[in-house]
Order: sequence, then structure tokens, then C-alpha cells
Amino acid sequence: MRVPMLRSFFNTLPTLLLIAGSACSTSSDKSADTSTPASASANPAPTPAPTADTAKMPPQDSTPADPNGMRLEVDINARKLYVYKGTQRAETHSVAVGSKEWPTQTGEWTVKQVVFNPEWVPPDESWAEEREPRKPGDPKNPLGHAQLVYDAPRSIHGTNTPSSIGKPVSHGSIRMANEEIVALAREVLAAGGAPKDDAWIKAAQTNRTEKQIVDLPRPIPIKVF
Repeated sequence: MRVPMLRSFFNTLPTLLLIAGSACSTSSDKSADTSTPASASANPAPTPAPTADTAKMPPQDSTPADPNGMRLEVDINARKLYVYKGTQRAETHSVAVGSKEWPTQTGEWTVKQVVFNPEWVPPDESWAEEREPRKPGDPKNPLGHAQLVYDAPRSIHGTNTPSSIGKPVSHGSIRMANEEIVALAREVLAAGGAPKDDAWIKAAQTNRTEKQIVDLPRPIPIKVF
């Protein structure tokens, strides 16, 4: 009885070995599918380039200063106003500046407005508490015939006391002789993009009671030091 059973066992053995081999092969394949491919680990996908929205954009070029433009400088200690055209000093004017009690403020601004026949309104300061307003053309108007406004209420202006020119006697503003401030105001108008012809200037000087305000399209740099 043992011989037939052994024959039957050996006859079925190849089939059992084939089934076992198939099972091992299937398990190995599943393991390979779930692992990370070697090529992906060695060569990771490159990071996408930033778009125009996220990329760092180069700074925009600023508009260069006009090499032939006008600028003003006021030396408080020397009590002088210098007019520069480009890199050249074109004019020098004597000025009155602030007193020790009311010094002229130093800094850099731009002249934004030119006024012919200005009106004087007392500022809200102690020295002006009992002063009266002065209309354009009033002989007692302390602003004189013209005014260059850069840091209101302080400005460069004419004066009704020409003897003060060259002295530290103002309440912070910068004074010029009337004929000089009128000539400078005309230059500033031209350089600032709002030129006026001879007829306009003559009318402004003739009609001294009529205030004329001109805003400058191109403000003129001024430095006070």
C-alpha cells in the first residue's frame, strides 16, 4: 500500500512547486510597485521657475535730475542766496535771515508757488499777536512785491524795510530787495514750467493791489543751511 501512495505524492509534487513559485513571484511584484523608483530618488523633479508675479523684479529707474535745471541755496551764516543753473553758480543775492529768537529753519524743500503782490496774514505766533493783516500793495506789507513759497508760512519774499537786508532780523523767513525778488520770481516761473511774458510781469507790477498766484508744474529745489 505504501508504494502507490508514494507514487501519487511524487506525481503531484511538480504541481505544488509551480503553485508555490507563482505565489512568491506575485508577492515580489507587489513590493516593487509600492516602493519609490530608483530613478525618481536620484533625479528629483526640478522646482518650477517663478512666474512674473512672484519673481523679484529689478528696480525701476528713477527720472534723472535735469542737469540744466535751476536750484536755490541759502547760506544763513553768510546771509546769501545762490542761484544755480546746472552746476554753475549764476547769481548771488544778499538776504536777511531769522534772528536768534526766530531762526530760519534749515533743510531741503522745493519752491512750489510764486506769488506776485502777496497778502500778509499774521501767523499764529506770539510775535504777531497784535499785528494787522496787510493787503497786496500796502506800503506796510512786510512781504514786499513778490514771494517764493517753499515751507509756508516761511518763504523767500521782498520787504518793506530794505535796510534789513544782510542782517539776522526776520522771524524765520528770507528777505530780498524788492527789485531782486521780482527778477528772481520771473526766473523761477520760467524754470518751473510757468513762464510769463513782459506784458504779464509789467501788469503785475503796475496793479500792485491785485494778488497773482502761480503754481509751478516743476517745483524748484531749495536748500537752506
